[in-house]
Amino acid sequence: MKKVIVVGGGASGLMASIAAARRGAKVILTEKNRQAGKKLLVTGNGRCNFTNRNQQLSCYRSGHPRRVQEVLEAFSMEETVAFFEELGIFVKDRAGYLYPASGQASSVADVLRLEVRRLSPLIKEAYNTEVLAVERKGGLFQVKTEGWTYEGDAVILACGSEAAPKTGSTGDGYRFAKSLGHQVILPLPALTGLYARENDRGTLAGVRMDAKVTLLVDGQTCAKEEGEVQFASYGLSGIPIFQVSRYVSRALERGSACKVILDVCPGYTADAIEEKLLKREAYTKDRKGTDILLGMFPEKLSQVLMERAGISLKKHRREWKENDCRRLAEQMKGLSFQIFGCRGYEQAQVCTGGVPLSELKGVSMESAIVPGLYLAGELLDVDGACGGYNLQWAWSSGYLAGVHAAECMSEEYL
Repeated sequence: MKKVIVVGGGASGLMASIAAARRGAKVILTEKNRQAGKKLLVTGNGRCNFTNRNQQLSCYRSGHPRRVQEVLEAFSMEETVAFFEELGIFVKDRAGYLYPASGQASSVADVLRLEVRRLSPLIKEAYNTEVLAVERKGGLFQVKTEGWTYEGDAVILACGSEAAPKTGSTGDGYRFAKSLGHQVILPLPALTGLYARENDRGTLAGVRMDAKVTLLVDGQTCAKEEGEVQFASYGLSGIPIFQVSRYVSRALERGSACKVILDVCPGYTADAIEEKLLKREAYTKDRKGTDILLGMFPEKLSQVLMERAGISLKKHRREWKENDCRRLAEQMKGLSFQIFGCRGYEQAQVCTGGVPLSELKGVSMESAIVPGLYLAGELLDVDGACGGYNLQWAWSSGYLAGVHAAECMSEEYL
């Protein structure tokens, strides 16, 4: 019976353990937390958006997109849904975003834990166990912990990234992969908020507004998103901001300049906005300050838009200059923020970077450098958009790693 050691009890590690045990392998699942699946509990704002029916390759970012597609096809979204339905999850579909019907992330974590226990004694759970080193000696792997050394025929590294370290993801897997000969593309925070330089960001704190988001890197359009932007004391947040943050991380790391442009009136052209502002003059001429834009925006946003357009808040509407409406319309279509940083690993949901997929043997998830070593999940150079994509990558890569670790004996061992 093949002995597989899984390092990390997150989404990909749990899936890998189950897949390997179902193929008849004896599995040791090590996890530094007191139980597996801790990070799962905070996904989807505690509701666990565990996958998405819209599986477009553009929703995944990697240096090797074809490899990503091959992995996702080898264990698909449909197979993932069937797997969780088999474990008892009723699926709730919200415009393609799939959640457990319970509305609780704990349901997903719990069914995985219960399946691990059902597969006992094939799976041995070693919780509160921090792995210190992973070595390969004499055709076997040695996984060293503070109190014990586990030996196995294969090792699956499913340790996660450096994102959300409070859940146990502290980047240990990068160290293990490097020690075994792998490269690691510098991990940087992704799916996180952005720090802005503008002094009026504090005025906007707490405002939420639907907007089109355009990211400029060195003056060139790099990415576009749309949705609810959340203004914070440090800068910008919200899903569309999270979506572009991985590009900001990479751009700033190489010394490029980043700017975010917000269109807070996405349903109108600048000409249409100007026309509406001119028509409002009849009943707003005796108003001043943000009262002039009452009903269009939250007061804080109205204040910033007017100040950036150079319109005094002390002026009545009838005192406006001829081109004030045009300047204000242009601000509504192009509210800009100079970005100087991304929020750190503590606030990031995932990382961009990791072990490149070119160092793996196709969809087996086996290392092309070290036979019998498998890698899965966030440890690899794949990061998905918000919406269940990172979890789908965890399920697909974890499942395939588990299956191949259990079934495929490298020629070196035969």
